[in-house]
Amino acid sequence: MSRQQLQYLKSLGIPVWVPSDFQPPLVPEPVVDEISTEPEIQPEVIPDIRLSEPPADTAELDWEALANMVKDCTACGLHTGRTQAVFGTGNQDADIMIIGEAPGADEDLQGEPFVGRAGQLLDQMLLAINFPRATVYIANIVKCRPPENRNPQHDEAQQCAPYLHRQIALVSPRVILAVGKVAAQNLLQTDLPIGKMRGNQYHYAALGIPVIVTYHPAYLLRSPKEKSKVWQDLKLVRSLLV
Repeated sequence: MSRQQLQYLKSLGIPVWVPSDFQPPLVPEPVVDEISTEPEIQPEVIPDIRLSEPPADTAELDWEALANMVKDCTACGLHTGRTQAVFGTGNQDADIMIIGEAPGADEDLQGEPFVGRAGQLLDQMLLAINFPRATVYIANIVKCRPPENRNPQHDEAQQCAPYLHRQIALVSPRVILAVGKVAAQNLLQTDLPIGKMRGNQYHYAALGIPVIVTYHPAYLLRSPKEKSKVWQDLKLVRSLLV
């Protein structure tokens, strides 16, 4: 294992046994700010929102056509509060596809998923298994930021499902990593708690692609002791790519 990998594992809080005479370089411990948690706020009911029809058949769309459809989508109420739709990013021929729940404030502004502190931690997680961010594809269950960063509602996730399904089909990854409860439950159509889903291999029913479930990086920022469990999940992902 390289010294760089050891440093990534150290930043995740994962202990690594090394020979007694091994002298790693002195590198400052990364500082991760605690993030504040806010109670879940129910969305305000806004009358007379003009909605489009649900997404048309996406089965034949290429990347450009799909991205344009997402950019202009008004099929659910989330479009009224967005700065921009957050389509997805990364290697369109990736072996690993990361699926989160929804854009946050930073993502809504920049138009790219996982760009805040949780995204920085996700980058470290991927580097620990030798997959830099540029080598994977990252998307979310919904493409627009929910108000006050609340969880996406069922109908919102359903409206975005055709977009995500087409993204998965276009990438055709060898494994999907679902990060967080919302992503895992929507992707696998289950209400199992994430603690019971972890450590198992599932399959995305529509395409038969293996799915591994792990905790969301934002949760790890609040609960760093759980990082060792995520390391086990990442090793499971890596084992499927051997």
